[in-house]
Amino acid sequence: MANRNTHVWKTTTAEGDKREVRAEKFGKRWKLQAKVKGDAQWTYYDDPLVEDLIELRDVLFRKYQRKHLSYDDLAAVEKMITDRGGSWETKDDDAGPAEAEDGE
Repeated sequence: MANRNTHVWKTTTAEGDKREVRAEKFGKRWKLQAKVKGDAQWTYYDDPLVEDLIELRDVLFRKYQRKHLSYDDLAAVEKMITDRGGSWETKDDDAGPAEAEDGE
C-alpha cells in the first residue's frame, strides 16, 4: 500500500471486533471499504458511513498538518461529511475554557 492516495486505519466495533477501513482517492472520487477481522470479503461502500468519513477526515488532517496532503483532499472529505448532515468538530476542538466548565 505505498499509494499516496490510500489511507488505512483500524477501529474496534461495539462488539470488540477489530475493523480495518481503507479509503482510496482515484481522480476526484473517494472509495471506502471495510472488513472486520475474520471476514473473508471486504464491504465496499457506495455511500460511506459518516463515522468512517469523520475518521478519514482526522487521518487526512494529520497528514495535511505534516504537509503530506493537499488542502483540496481535506476539503472534499469535509464537504462529504457536511452533505450527509455530519460534523467532525468535537467539544475539544472548539470549546474554550469558558465553555468547557459550567457554572464558573
